[in-house]
Amino acid sequence: MDDLLGFKLREFLFALSYENRWTSKAYDLVPKQITCPEGFGRFLDAVTDMSAACYSGKVESAVYGQFADGENLTAKRELQVKDAETNFEGIESKFSLRTPAEPDEDVCYLVPGQVDSLAQCNFNHTSKTFVVIHGWTVTGMYESWVPKLVDALYKREPDSNVIVVDWLIRAQQHYPVSAAYTKLVGKDVAMFIDWMEEQFNYPLNNVHLLGYSLGAHAAGIAGSLTKKKVNRITGLDPAGPTFEYADALIRLSPDDADFVDVLHTYTRGSPDRSIGIQKPVGHIDIYPNGGGFQPGCNLGEALRLIAEKGFADVDQLVKCSHERSIHLFIDSLLYEEKPSMAYRCNTKEAFEKGLCLSCRKNRCNNLGYKVNRVRTKRNTKMYLKTRAQMPYKVFHYQVKIHFFGKANMTKTNQPFLISLYGTLDESENIAFTLPEVSSNKTFSFLIYTEVDIGDLLMLKLQWEKDTFFSWSDWWTPFTFDIQRVRVKSGETQKKVVFCSRDGTSHLSKGEEAAIFVKCSEQPVNKKRGGAKKASKENSAHESA
Repeated sequence: MDDLLGFKLREFLFALSYENRWTSKAYDLVPKQITCPEGFGRFLDAVTDMSAACYSGKVESAVYGQFADGENLTAKRELQVKDAETNFEGIESKFSLRTPAEPDEDVCYLVPGQVDSLAQCNFNHTSKTFVVIHGWTVTGMYESWVPKLVDALYKREPDSNVIVVDWLIRAQQHYPVSAAYTKLVGKDVAMFIDWMEEQFNYPLNNVHLLGYSLGAHAAGIAGSLTKKKVNRITGLDPAGPTFEYADALIRLSPDDADFVDVLHTYTRGSPDRSIGIQKPVGHIDIYPNGGGFQPGCNLGEALRLIAEKGFADVDQLVKCSHERSIHLFIDSLLYEEKPSMAYRCNTKEAFEKGLCLSCRKNRCNNLGYKVNRVRTKRNTKMYLKTRAQMPYKVFHYQVKIHFFGKANMTKTNQPFLISLYGTLDESENIAFTLPEVSSNKTFSFLIYTEVDIGDLLMLKLQWEKDTFFSWSDWWTPFTFDIQRVRVKSGETQKKVVFCSRDGTSHLSKGEEAAIFVKCSEQPVNKKRGGAKKASKENSAHESA
């Protein structure tokens, strides 16, 4: 396991280290001298100093680099699906029609060109078809998420067809070579879909492609090559290395289907060092938890699992955030009554301030299977928070507080606790940190609860002590006066104003929590002065 983990990490680092060379526009290639076995072609690697790779079967070109006959895909679309007498012998990908009874077994394959294979596999001509495309692999075997996704799709759509595309042989090469093969996998899938449409008049409006990592780009390429557009492509954290700056023809893009939705769950670091692609590549691009480390995937969780289970699951921790995109989609299939809500926002920083919890004009949407198909001229970036485990849904709140003070006072990185009490439940001691707190200013921030507390009735606010001793705090205690706290629910869109029970609450560091109850009369939103300015600010952050 240690060797496997080390190899996986080296492959990722290798791919990342060559990102700029792979995406360079300089494609002047020098043929490498390599002897391939009889019947094998020679792939000229334009990127690395590795030996050129040999490939089996007849292929025409690759995403990056060049084949020995000199063809290059970067300037033009070379791989169009042929019209009439299509030769299916060149298809190397396999199409396994999984069953609800055995979601983890390849019991029957649909073979392009062989009409009888559909009847033998009990393909349902009148139902939806899901096409699942896996990503890069070290072991050459399916990962554990594949049967889980298949099972969830069948539970949600029992009469559907769930097809798993097997391109494991190509996917277990060095990462750069597997990335190049996505074009060929996409071509295979496109030929298969076109054959289904032409031979059986199967409507492409029933086709939904789901691709993970490299598989997301293979799905996009397939969608770009079919003669008619497929209904939908879902990109599950599309791979970043070699694709962040790539042309739309050779990666997932909004033009590849009638509707393209994308989940980004591992986009840490600079764009050329990110495991998942950072830029939006769909009609709707959702960044759970900002698109960075996902809850439960941090170093602390890794150390806990190692202490409990040893190194057995370390391989899973390496890809925990990357693979979270799949489990979020599975969650949307299994928990239909608990859809996670995402909110349109220009930046994750604005979202963290709670400035984007609006559902006006399609500014909020469901994550996953039941996403509302909103297509705009520009890519739509959306954000949300999630739990660490299924069900992932949380409840978002914007909190706005005006801190009064007689003296000018500013503190940075201040820890607070807030407790919310509602008609259904309560959520106590929600920790948050304000980057800055100043006298006579209003601050907005985002909090979330893991339970539905219903309509809000009361809240408590406490200013925590610093973890270190401060002479200034000891010598001159800090106190803010707070009269009201405004809270907006993202899920219900309801706004509530809370008043201090004493008219004004004195909030001191390290002292008791201040209690606020619903004001007897909820004020009407005003359109002048500061309220108007705040409204404009929120709208600016929400517009994408």
